[in-house]
Amino acid sequence: MNVIRHTGFALLSVVASIAAHSVAAADTASTRIERMDPALDSIIAPGTAIERVATGFKFTEGPMWREGRLWFSDLRDNKVYAVSRSGKVELLIERAGGLDPFPADSYLGSNAMATDQDGSVLLVQQGGRKIVRLDAHLEPTPLLERYQGKKLNSPNDLVFAPDGSLWFTDPPFGLSGMDKDPAKELPFNAVYRYANGKLDAVIKDLTLPNGLAFSPDGKTLYVANFGPERFVNAYDVKADGAVSNARTLIKYAPDERRPGGPDGLKVDSAGNVWTTGPGGIRVISPRGKVLGQIVLPEVAANLAFAEQGKVIYITASSSIYKLAVRTPGAMPLYQR
Repeated sequence: MNVIRHTGFALLSVVASIAAHSVAAADTASTRIERMDPALDSIIAPGTAIERVATGFKFTEGPMWREGRLWFSDLRDNKVYAVSRSGKVELLIERAGGLDPFPADSYLGSNAMATDQDGSVLLVQQGGRKIVRLDAHLEPTPLLERYQGKKLNSPNDLVFAPDGSLWFTDPPFGLSGMDKDPAKELPFNAVYRYANGKLDAVIKDLTLPNGLAFSPDGKTLYVANFGPERFVNAYDVKADGAVSNARTLIKYAPDERRPGGPDGLKVDSAGNVWTTGPGGIRVISPRGKVLGQIVLPEVAANLAFAEQGKVIYITASSSIYKLAVRTPGAMPLYQR
């Protein structure tokens, strides 16, 4: 997600400046779990601690649990890292965003990742405006970069649906002029579905589609819209991938000034939606009731379930956080 160029969302650019990677307890004064409904206790046990696993990054995004570690992008540093449960950090990919040279401190590095059926990794290159497949040596090969002959805006988040189709969002965050950028070739910012070698623009009427996830049964799609109106929509999904019955799961007030926005989201095994938003990560029932909120000292951009869904990791500006959960998360369709 690009947070610096979009007027009205400058609050999201609070990125801590910390010198080195370290394992540290989070600041208890500004890190907490707010219980808004008793049902939250069955999802997160009362007294659960939030741990800061690693820090010292520029802007963390795109988390994926793989081979016992959390892989994630540093969007501003143009790198992909992996961090172990104990906080050991390894640099996996340099120049991950697909641009060379890379504009210093731009939000044009890599973003979301997902493991494919064959075990390879799909990586979003926000600056390169495409989705690539990484080989065993983590070298990229373009997979998706055009729709009907026109270059994609800048893919952002991606997920495999239960039927094996690949879905992704395509806002213009990788373009300096956003929707008015002369390099923008498509007239919309779509949610796409890729299946059987065919790419379809399924949703075209969102202004800034961002995070997306499916209900455990695959019958409901959730999509976060980053702005100017900030909300999360739910859609019914048919067997052929068509969507209908668009409705709002949660909408944020225009005068909401707390930092953060509708960015990454995930769904747990009970169908609850975990979504970033102003002030923290909301845990929302499938019917749209806010059950609780995770508050951190940094802006959370995304999150991922790990360890058979028993732990959730959060990418938040300069740091990676984690906490244990009672209701297991819905793990990705393909894992390794």
